[in-house]
Amino acid sequence: MSTGIVWFRQDLRLTDNPALQKACDECTTVVCVFIDDPLEQTLSQLGEASRVWLHHSLKAFDKSLRSKGSSLVCLTGDSRHALERLATELSATHIYWNRCYDPVTIERDKGIKTALKEITKVETFNAMLVFEPWENLKGDGTPYRVFTPFWKAAAKVLDSNVELLQLAAAPATIPPLNAGQLKKLSDVKTIDELGFVPDKPWADQMMSHWEVGEMSAISTLSHFLEEPVHDYAQGRNIPAQSGTSKLSAHLHFGEISPRYVLATLFEGKSATSLTDDQETFAKEIVWREFAYCLIFHFPHTIDQPLDKRFAKFEWAKETKEHERRWQLGQTGVPIVDAGMRELYATGWMHNRVRMVVASYLIKNLLVPWQVGERWFRNTLVDADLASNAMGWQWSAGSGADAAPFFRVFNPVLQGEKFDKSGAYVRRWVPELSNVDKKFVHQPWALPEAQRKLLDYPEPLVDLKTSRVRALDTFQKIKGTKKV
Repeated sequence: MSTGIVWFRQDLRLTDNPALQKACDECTTVVCVFIDDPLEQTLSQLGEASRVWLHHSLKAFDKSLRSKGSSLVCLTGDSRHALERLATELSATHIYWNRCYDPVTIERDKGIKTALKEITKVETFNAMLVFEPWENLKGDGTPYRVFTPFWKAAAKVLDSNVELLQLAAAPATIPPLNAGQLKKLSDVKTIDELGFVPDKPWADQMMSHWEVGEMSAISTLSHFLEEPVHDYAQGRNIPAQSGTSKLSAHLHFGEISPRYVLATLFEGKSATSLTDDQETFAKEIVWREFAYCLIFHFPHTIDQPLDKRFAKFEWAKETKEHERRWQLGQTGVPIVDAGMRELYATGWMHNRVRMVVASYLIKNLLVPWQVGERWFRNTLVDADLASNAMGWQWSAGSGADAAPFFRVFNPVLQGEKFDKSGAYVRRWVPELSNVDKKFVHQPWALPEAQRKLLDYPEPLVDLKTSRVRALDTFQKIKGTKKV
C-alpha cells in the first residue's frame, strides 16, 4: 500500500498535470490537497478579485476530481506544517507538487522539500510553463532582456523538440482515501469555509462575465482557435470586439496549461509554419514565459525597477486624489475611464486599454508604476505576478524590453484609432452614450453648451502639458547609468 499527496496551487486541472499523473501511476491511494497559506505572494493572497475566481475554480476542480472518484481536501495555515501533519496522519509515502516560480514561493518550497524529505519521498514537476526559467537562455548562459530573441530561441527549441508539447492525459480514475484514512484527517475545511468570496455585490456581478474551470478553459481555447485567432494581429487591438483569447485567468490558475494551448495551436506543425496571426498569439503565450524568466533571474523587479535610473525618478507628490479618480474611472479621459470601469465590473481589461491606462497613470499623472501594479493585482482575475509586474515596468520604461519612457500614449489618439466608433467607451461610460463620435474621445472639445449638459468630469490634467512634464522629469535621469 502506498499513499501519495498531491499539493495543488496554480494547476487546478486534470489534463497535463504531471504531479497528479505521477501520483496516480505510483500510488494505491491519492489525496488531493489545497492549502490556504497566509504567506505573501501565495495563490490565495494575491487580491480580492483573484480570490473570488479561486473560489469558483476550486469548486470546479473539486467537481472534476469527484468525477474521477476523488475530492479536494482543503487546509489552512502554514503549508509546511499542514503537509507535515497530513503526511503523518496518512502515513504518506509520497508527496508531489508542480513548481511555482515567484521568489517568495521558491524559497518557501525549498524549505518544505528539505523538511518533508525526512519523512517521505518528494517529487516536483513543471506544469506552469513550457520552459523552466533556467532553460531558454542566451548562449553565454545569461537571461534574455529582450523578448524577440527569447521568442526566436523558444520557437527553435519547440520545432526541434516535439516532446515539449506532449501532454499528460487526465487520469481515468484517482484512487480515493478509504473511510479509515478520512477519519484521521484533522482541521479540514470546505471550500466555502476558506472565505474567498466577500459579502459584496461586485463579486457576483464580476463573475457573471465568466465561466470558470478546466472545461471552460478548454472550450474558450477551442472557440478562439475556430475563428478569432485568424484575425488576432489586428483584432486583439480593438477593445469593443472579442478579438482576444480571454485565457489569461485560466492560465493564471492553471485551469489550462501553456503547453496545452501551444500544442492545440500548433497541431503538430512547426512554429515557422504558423500564419502571422497564429504566430502573434503564440508569442503572447511565450511572453508569459519571458515574464517568469525575468522574475526568476531578477526577483527584485516585482516591485523595483530593473533600470536603476528609475530609482531616482521624481514622481509627483500628493497624488492620492488622482489615484482615486483613476481607480474609479473618473479621470475625464474617456478611454481611460472605460478601461478602469471595465476592470471593476469584470475583473479584466482589454490589453490595448491596459497599456493606455498605465501610460496615463505613470506619465500624465506621474504616479509610480508600483501603485498601478498593486491596484491591478487586487482587481484583476488574471493577476499573474510576473506578467503584471513586467507589463507595468514595460509601460514605465524601466524594465526588460520596455517601451522607452518618451513613448507616451495619447489616449485621445488611441481611442480614435482603436475605438473608432466609440462603442467601447459608450459601453463603459454611458454618460457619453449620445455624444457624436467626433467628440466621444475628447468631450472637452464639445461646444460649451453641450459640454455643460454632460454629467462627466473635466480632465484631471491637460494631456499636452502633462506629457511635457513627464519628459522633462525623465531628462533628469536620462544621462545616468542605466543598470
